[in-house]
Amino acid sequence: MQWEHRIGRRLKLRDLHTLQIVSEIGSMAQASQELGLSQPAISKAIAEMEQALGTRLLDRSSVGVELTASGRMLVDRTRLIFDEVRQGVKDIEYLSDPARGEVRIGITEPNTSSLAEAIARLSRRYPNISHHVEITDTTTMMRMLRERTIDIAITRWTTKNAADDLHAEPLFRTELAVMAARQHPLMRARKLVLKDLMQERWTLSPPDSFLGQIVRETFRRSNLDLPATTVTSISIYMRLSLLAQGGFLSVLPMSMLQHPGDKTWLCALPVALRDPPAHISAITLTKRRPSGAVKLFVEQYREVAKAR
Repeated sequence: MQWEHRIGRRLKLRDLHTLQIVSEIGSMAQASQELGLSQPAISKAIAEMEQALGTRLLDRSSVGVELTASGRMLVDRTRLIFDEVRQGVKDIEYLSDPARGEVRIGITEPNTSSLAEAIARLSRRYPNISHHVEITDTTTMMRMLRERTIDIAITRWTTKNAADDLHAEPLFRTELAVMAARQHPLMRARKLVLKDLMQERWTLSPPDSFLGQIVRETFRRSNLDLPATTVTSISIYMRLSLLAQGGFLSVLPMSMLQHPGDKTWLCALPVALRDPPAHISAITLTKRRPSGAVKLFVEQYREVAKAR
């Protein structure tokens, strides 16, 4: 396939964007409204791309349209193309005003306190930098990072999580602990082991989630299965709400105790988990050059992390 004559001059960014929108919506009619184009114009653009590439990009049916395998490959690459163009525009803006831009951050709930501190400091110095924060689990963050819907992910990271397309900058270390409210009866104990807690009421992450797998390994190191769980939830603040009611236990990062709203009532039980401290790291894509705003954000987060 000759790139210059058959592809380079025939594939247009506008048409690639059209295909992306059609694939996301799954309907030519609805895509027509979204794009402000007629259905015949959309059909023509996609047909011309299919002719140029020599393959079908969409499967059409009475219920809508769906990408073929070739279409999925092209849309995946298109997402990277538009991200690079978007980053290029941001880089141009940075040349004229280094203190302007947007930072899209993914973070887990336990680290929101340090994030809030970093953003508060940065916004005082650079009020024209905006921040969009996605609070979610680590697995979802990695997907969002690779789809380029966030610029940076802040989460617990170890060498076994390493991947060629990801760069991890360690920020500070933390470890897991069994948490309870201050009024929990077990807070009066001087020393406990996990085996002592198996009959308590527990609220934990789903076992197949990122944190859930770490917790499961923690129990296995003590030759124990996970305890019977009264409430399973990906939301840490759902579990904190249960702890606040009294009577529940959960396994959470020690960084939770630095949150202004939690440290007044939340405590770690005197239980040795044998969980080696892990780094909270800033994760970025290795082949994606960060914008000026992202660089300033990371520099500020480093300063906050030094005090932790």
